[in-house]
Amino acid sequence: MKLYTEHNCELQIGGSDQWGNLVSGTDLIRKICGDKAKVFGITSPLITKSDGSKFGKSEGKNIWLDPTKTNAFEFYQFWVNTADTDIIDYLKRLSLKTPEEIMALEKSMQEAAHLREAQKSLAAELTELVHGADGLASALKITDTLFKGDIRDLTADELKQGLADVPKFKVQDGMLLIDALVECKICQSKREARELIQAGSIQVNGEKNTDLEAVLVKKDAFNEEFTIIKKGKKNYFTCEF
Repeated sequence: MKLYTEHNCELQIGGSDQWGNLVSGTDLIRKICGDKAKVFGITSPLITKSDGSKFGKSEGKNIWLDPTKTNAFEFYQFWVNTADTDIIDYLKRLSLKTPEEIMALEKSMQEAAHLREAQKSLAAELTELVHGADGLASALKITDTLFKGDIRDLTADELKQGLADVPKFKVQDGMLLIDALVECKICQSKREARELIQAGSIQVNGEKNTDLEAVLVKKDAFNEEFTIIKKGKKNYFTCEF
């Protein structure tokens, strides 16, 4: 009603499960504004996952078109992590690729699913559509760097995007690294912390640290705000000052 009276919106689009709400809305507008009010509702088939659950914000982790709610990296990763059982259906519904291109991606998935070419293709297409070429480039840069590069190549803002969901802890300026590892529950004990440090399994801001007396210093942090600790090959933690 508000969209019609204040913004002259005449058409509302929704999933097929919203048909009743759309009809009720158009009926209400005609009752209040008269039968000459031109308002319409149109539905599209509901997108569901292979297990039958709905694709939407009521079904757990969701994505937004608004970059302040879902940044380009998170948006890209959402599609990259799509299940093999869902990706071809999503390509058919959401992509502008030709049937032949989709068939080729389906064949690639069947032959080498671990490469996730179908997921990466849809992720790139939709990320560029929503976030632009710069957003896609940023998402790809963050992805490549976090998984196989040097985080020192990323800006503080890019790190915040890429590591938005990792565990975060508060630390004090000048705190011993070994104490921070235990206090932040990155390691279960000082013994484990010492062993990991000596084995070269702890990185601080992208640099391997084998010094048992190393300290976390605010002036060495990204933007003097946070330090990134990496445990092993892929476990990241953010320590905020």
